[in-house]
Amino acid sequence: MKILRFEDIIAWQKGQDLSVEIYGVFGLSKDFGFKDQITRASVSISNNIAEGFERNSKADFCRFLRFSLGSCSEVKSMLYIAERLKYISLEKRDLFIIQTIEISKILNGLIKSLTPISTIDK
Repeated sequence: MKILRFEDIIAWQKGQDLSVEIYGVFGLSKDFGFKDQITRASVSISNNIAEGFERNSKADFCRFLRFSLGSCSEVKSMLYIAERLKYISLEKRDLFIIQTIEISKILNGLIKSLTPISTIDK
């Protein structure tokens, strides 16, 4: 199935959902540096998918999917810090972590589907 719009990409949809939830939890935080970093990283997940898709090149799209994957890992890392700082509960952290893992798996699958087999092992 050919994807015609970035809005149809499941990873983009789930990245948007995660970002909205992150904003909901951290939007009123007084730790402005932390709030800015985690919200920006969460928004970058879906924005990089959209930007890469519009480049109309598989190589560029894969590059931006990897950026998105990096942003997803950044959010995941920050969630561990957020829980240690008592900004969120362990349960909330774990729910968010599950979302980041799911998004990462989808992104990795999409990257693999777009990458020629000869370049995967390099």
